[in-house]
Amino acid sequence: MYLETERLIIRDFTPEDAGDLHEIFGDEETMLNCEPAYTPERTRQFLTEFCIGRRGAVAAVLRESGKVIGYILLKALGENAEEDVYEIGWIFHRAYWRQGYAYEACSRTMDYAFQELHAHKVMAEAIDGVKSVALMEKLGMKREGVQRSHTGDNRGGWADFYLYGLLAEDR
Repeated sequence: MYLETERLIIRDFTPEDAGDLHEIFGDEETMLNCEPAYTPERTRQFLTEFCIGRRGAVAAVLRESGKVIGYILLKALGENAEEDVYEIGWIFHRAYWRQGYAYEACSRTMDYAFQELHAHKVMAEAIDGVKSVALMEKLGMKREGVQRSHTGDNRGGWADFYLYGLLAEDR
């Protein structure tokens, strides 16, 4: 995949992205609503096996510097009946939060899913009821449900699980 926005390039990951990706996945605050922060070895393994090997995610890269500042998941759900339903997810470097990068990257990636992949639906899920929910709503996604106190968080407590989606016909 290769997409462009005003400030970003969205492209496939390469092995050289390990350092930048670890700045994201190795940060405890960034990973708070995902899973425990990764070690450098775990980041390299995830990059090699999932991001590159399975083509499971793409990099959001600053045009000016070439620095990877975000990870974007875009994967088809199911193999037959649901092959036109895609899940989108994102994790961005904390230094770039609240600057519109996640919206810019996810919006362009969703455009790609609907226009090029002919997605019927793009969905997202999160336990962060503030920043992630706000971004999903800004992207035009509709709340499809909240599973209350459904999953564990990184603090040892329970968290609500928010489900959002956008249908092609609603764009």
